[in-house]
Amino acid sequence: MRQIVLDTETTGLNPRTGDRILEIGAVELNNRMLTGNNFHHYINPERDSEEGALAVHGLTTEFLSDKPKFAEIADEFRAYIAGAELIIHNAPFDIGFLNAEFKRLNLPPVHEQVHGVIDTLVQAKEMHPGKRNSLDALCDRYGVSNAHRKLHGALLDSELLADVYLAMTRGQNSLSMEEEVEVAADGAVLEIVPLAEVIFQSATADELAAHEATIVGLDKAAKGQCIWTAVLAPPPAAT
Repeated sequence: MRQIVLDTETTGLNPRTGDRILEIGAVELNNRMLTGNNFHHYINPERDSEEGALAVHGLTTEFLSDKPKFAEIADEFRAYIAGAELIIHNAPFDIGFLNAEFKRLNLPPVHEQVHGVIDTLVQAKEMHPGKRNSLDALCDRYGVSNAHRKLHGALLDSELLADVYLAMTRGQNSLSMEEEVEVAADGAVLEIVPLAEVIFQSATADELAAHEATIVGLDKAAKGQCIWTAVLAPPPAAT
């Protein structure tokens, strides 16, 4: 499966109020390997960026004034993503902006041009519920260096997300006796390390007595049953 890891930078947060795309960056994966076939364009959005957005990406109106408009790069971009599976962090945001740009040009929406879309933010929330799942947080969690990321940039963020996605979906060592190959984010084959022997050590009589004394103390403090006791030995139902 050919996959495209994609990111955009925009003038603001809402395409419905006229905000536009001003940068597209994407990297290609083929069989989970970066191919070097990247796509990157700065785009003249034909409007100023909101102050908050400018603080994020740092792309000024002056810098973008001589860049191509989206209509000028639309065919090249469509050819690049055609039939691929897109990988995007917080996909509804980027897809919403892309669809707005396509609609201005009477072109079909994204889902009619690609094989599908993977939202890595949804994946991360399922894998790490209750944790921070921003791209920076995932880079920290999976050991992907983002020290060179001072401002958001579509191509840099796509490269970081590609590394994060490969790390997130690499899988775990098999517990079976069958030998499997583990591949790192950069495609290198990892050495197979045998699982350590699981050691089970029972509590001593003194430890069990100390535990029981603690539970009794908790029951007294709760003036009834503490949660531990209630779960292990719930009171009999009233007759």
